[in-house]
Amino acid sequence: MPTRLDISKLTLMDALDLATLIEVEAQRRYTQFAEQLGTRDADDAGAVFASMAVNESKHGEQLAERRLALFGVEPPKVKLDDIFDVEAPDFGAPHRNMAPLDAYQVALFSEKKAFAFYDQALRYVKQPDVKALFEELRDEEAEHVRMVEEIIAKLPPSAALDLEDLDADPSNPGVRTHGVDS
Repeated sequence: MPTRLDISKLTLMDALDLATLIEVEAQRRYTQFAEQLGTRDADDAGAVFASMAVNESKHGEQLAERRLALFGVEPPKVKLDDIFDVEAPDFGAPHRNMAPLDAYQVALFSEKKAFAFYDQALRYVKQPDVKALFEELRDEEAEHVRMVEEIIAKLPPSAALDLEDLDADPSNPGVRTHGVDS
């Protein structure tokens, strides 16, 4: 399991802090990818990653609000160093001119990774309130997986093409135009 924490000893506050950090980590990584790739239009890989960052940020904010309501400003015991890539996409995932389909597949993998984390963690959780939270989070990740799968299913065939492929000469797919006469 990708944490340094003893999942069996988590309190509800610790579990909320852990879940919040997982969302923050994913949001930062998606934001980094969006900035790294840039955005040409609303459907490119950078836009996909920016959209995923917004989703992760909202989820993190919801968890943080819940934690604040239950435990006030008590300092967290869980730190970002205690987790490792629970949900965040892999650092090497994006590439220049990445196809939107590839970006959604990165997101899908990340959501599946988060689902697997919570699902596996449930085996070790002893506290009923922590167990209930992790079941809720696992189910939310399953919903995210379904959402991304539905988006992928609706993508046009052109979404599988890297952006540089879209610059190809339509009369001769092997020739790139890039503003140069062939």
